Amino acid sequence: MAFKRSNTKKRRKKVVRTKACRFSEQNVNYIDFKDPDTLRKFQTEGGRILPRRITGTSKKYQALLGAAIKKARNIALVK
Repeated sequence: MAFKRSNTKKRRKKVVRTKACRFSEQNVNYIDFKDPDTLRKFQTEGGRILPRRITGTSKKYQALLGAAIKKARNIALVK
């Protein structure tokens, strides 16, 4: 006699929070590359730029942020 297993695992629904762009909320026009503390919040420990899906940054500000981080790397303010 073969018994079928019943699917007893209950699946939980994922609660997805919408992330708001920090720069859009503060109406920032320019991301300063000379402010390493702000730029480090958007980088990993290894120095890679965090993607938009993790930080919640809008497309416009992610592009500005990437350029600012690259400028700061060039003059050795951040890793």
